[in-house]
Amino acid sequence: MRKILLLMVAVTIFVSCKKDSKSLNSISVNYPETTKVDTVDLYFGEQVADPYRWLEDDRSEETEAWVKTQNEATFGFLDNIPYREQLKERLTKLWNYEKIGAPYNEGDYTYFSKNDGLQNQSVIYRYKKGGNPETAEVFIDPNLFKEGGTISLGGMSFSKNGKILAYAISEGGSDWRKILVMNVESKEIVEDTLVDIKFSGMSWYKNEGFYYSSYDKPVGSELSAKTDQHKVYYHKLGTKQSEDRLIYGGTPEEKHRYIYAGVTEDDKYLVITPRVSTTGNKLYIKDLSKPNSQLIEVLGNTDSDTNLIENVGSKLYLMTNLNAPNQRVVTVDASNPSPENWVDFIPETKNVLRPSTAGGYFFAVYMIDAVSKVFQYSYDGNLVREVILPGVGSAGGFGAKRKEKELYYSFTNYTTPGSIYKYDIENGVSELFRKPSIDFNSENYESKQVFYTSKDGTKVPMIITHKKGLKLNGKNPTILYGYGGFNISLTPSFRITNAVWMEQGGIYAVPNLRGGGEYGKVWHDAGTKMQKQNVFDDFIAAAEYLINNKYTSSEYLAIRGGSNGGLLVGATMTQRPDLMSVALPAVGVLDMLRYHTFTAGAGWAYDYGTAEESKEMFNYLKGYSPVHNVKDGVEYPATLITTSDHDDRVVPAHSFKFAAELQSKQSGNAPTLIRIETDAGHGAGTPVSKQIEQAVDVFGFTLYNMGFDVLPSKLNEKIKG
Repeated sequence: MRKILLLMVAVTIFVSCKKDSKSLNSISVNYPETTKVDTVDLYFGEQVADPYRWLEDDRSEETEAWVKTQNEATFGFLDNIPYREQLKERLTKLWNYEKIGAPYNEGDYTYFSKNDGLQNQSVIYRYKKGGNPETAEVFIDPNLFKEGGTISLGGMSFSKNGKILAYAISEGGSDWRKILVMNVESKEIVEDTLVDIKFSGMSWYKNEGFYYSSYDKPVGSELSAKTDQHKVYYHKLGTKQSEDRLIYGGTPEEKHRYIYAGVTEDDKYLVITPRVSTTGNKLYIKDLSKPNSQLIEVLGNTDSDTNLIENVGSKLYLMTNLNAPNQRVVTVDASNPSPENWVDFIPETKNVLRPSTAGGYFFAVYMIDAVSKVFQYSYDGNLVREVILPGVGSAGGFGAKRKEKELYYSFTNYTTPGSIYKYDIENGVSELFRKPSIDFNSENYESKQVFYTSKDGTKVPMIITHKKGLKLNGKNPTILYGYGGFNISLTPSFRITNAVWMEQGGIYAVPNLRGGGEYGKVWHDAGTKMQKQNVFDDFIAAAEYLINNKYTSSEYLAIRGGSNGGLLVGATMTQRPDLMSVALPAVGVLDMLRYHTFTAGAGWAYDYGTAEESKEMFNYLKGYSPVHNVKDGVEYPATLITTSDHDDRVVPAHSFKFAAELQSKQSGNAPTLIRIETDAGHGAGTPVSKQIEQAVDVFGFTLYNMGFDVLPSKLNEKIKG
């Protein structure tokens, strides 16, 4: 691409708001003018301009200069918000409590994770199995990987005897991983580091080696070039990575974008699940007890999500949504495992099932209107008991090895910090194991689930959380958070950042939009491809419910979402810019005509479709694509776009283009800014220090643009005084 001169002509806008007699000091915003280029694509005879195509080049000096000047403009605004330091002080104080993960046994040791409070990365500890947890020693401290905590632990897998550990690291938040192999007793690295690994687990066969997945190194930028030919390899201990054996994938005529491999607990079967997209997989098994055995096909198409969750010898237990949108567990013999031979083990119900195994039992975790309910089954299919949970919320972690006598599960909701419970598998007795000591009184807050009506008459659930005694006067600062895609369910969970928001008198509302997995495959499919508008309509209807019922008003409403949720925010704010005062799209998929050309984006086509597949699909995507629907002469809400320079899941070019379009066409005085985090990725592994800084900036920006010149909690103190 020809050299592009980045014009550093500053456009100064003074932001001034008045709400309810509250006036703000003006903060000037100096936008760098973003160069436009004459790039045009042709889709089914229609020309589509892409004037900011040059921002897709994440390695160019011009893009680097643009990022620098945009951050200067953004932080010039954020640093002048009068109560920024107050928010940071409170958020830091609340964050600073000990967080301990559930323990698990491997070999001679019991392991657990712990964060003292403000450590950038959690530390892995261990103690002798059956010993005193107080004697635990540091096993792996990711904070020592790199100053600032920007190299994180990306996964751990122990050999079957627990004596060797393979662990992955992520540098700067990238999805690309390196794998190191450690002697557990000496803590010494025993092999060369494996490199260029992505979207992979590490699954051991006995104590001899492990299976992993990766792509060939892409041509061009490692952070944005397309990667869509996944492969499974076997690494034998004591050999070089160049000698690793290709197990599956790599044939040009059959392109699989995600292939995962796992070995059953008894080492009998290798399980391979090739995927073309994020939804739907083929399923193959290989009998590892027989030398040179061939792959056995269980399913040869991607019409369902089907996975092996357990086996007893050759008897397979499969979790599937084939002919069961809410999922079921079936059994079949490995000698003839095709679907016509499947027998229901845990039949489908009206609620979505997420099964697991532990201690020789099955645990059926159901979602009922996004809330957990758990039942325990024997291996012969008999119901043993319902697991009595501590309350109404989200429970997870009902998994352990077959020989274990107890398991540890977590429980949380929007007002209750996550606690860990120990469960006696045989007797069904739960006892509190760890409850965090946090400076937040859950008793002062409440959650309420409501069901509202979307545009087409569909009933959609939403949980609204806030301080008790809230006045329904339409003046409460509110964050409406959504996702609505990829069969992902938003279930109640506590977050420190949301606690601080609610302390300020804020409302936190989460609707369970179509496209998610809360009501199974039917609910998911109702928010995909040519039905994607349903998701935006559900979100808009949620906002209207909050406004109509006086929880808030447009002047005090912010919409927020990340990744696919960033698309949700981008589409909603361009379709209904009048509905909210603040928009917060994070790491969003915002260019719907080109999303599939970057990294693993082509794998999202089940949810989105692509602009090349048909004229109808192209027109539909172009009709809501946020980058292509910013209009001249429209007053858009105050917008803070957030992204990261190492995001190779949803490349930052999406956010760059959207910011350039908004800054070019915004007709109102509300700021349209982009905050670009450095040495960070899509979110996983982000150091605590960066998480706190970003939360402070997001909340400060939101409240300031709702008209608050002091924090709402301080304002209330003044009123009471």
